[in-house]
Amino acid sequence: MRPLGDAAHAIDAVVIGTSAGGMDALSVLLPSFRRDIPAAVFIVLHIPRHRPSLLVNIFAPKCALTVVEAEDKQPVESGTVYFAPPDYHMLVDRGPQIALSSDEPVHYSRPSIDVLFESAADVYQDRLLGILLTGGSEDGAAGLSAVRRAGGTTVVQRPDDAEVSLMVEAAVKRAPVDFVLSLTEIAGLLRGVRPVEGRPS
Repeated sequence: MRPLGDAAHAIDAVVIGTSAGGMDALSVLLPSFRRDIPAAVFIVLHIPRHRPSLLVNIFAPKCALTVVEAEDKQPVESGTVYFAPPDYHMLVDRGPQIALSSDEPVHYSRPSIDVLFESAADVYQDRLLGILLTGGSEDGAAGLSAVRRAGGTTVVQRPDDAEVSLMVEAAVKRAPVDFVLSLTEIAGLLRGVRPVEGRPS
């Protein structure tokens, strides 16, 4: 296991998955990102499929980064938070660019955390930070395992710190993870995602 202080370095992308309790959890984490972050941030939050998403309106004022709802074939830019739109899987494709899919739900969810994490792991490999938060399904466990197999860093919210612990417990049971942390500790980790000296940001 790598030291906690090293986990935020050399990261090109962060993927975050959450469900029940996720609004409150993201309200803690998103303000932690520095404006000069050298990475893109992709988020799947399980929300009702057939209602317009208000996530950009809710989180943009709380975050120093640009916050958008992802669009199909949209080029990925560092310093941007991409929320999966309702009723579409969000994938990261070569380029990198975003791909949206209306394939069948995974663990009854579309967007699916597993789909995002697995596609991002293929693209970013060891330069990916995967974070799984509070939620009431097993979506995300397989995806987080894929991030770790690709060499990325994996973080799970501590079950006793999660509003709903099923999602994070499933991830911990499925495979080893690098860090099991409280929201406050994860926020501290995210504050450490910064440009590496000598590397273009």
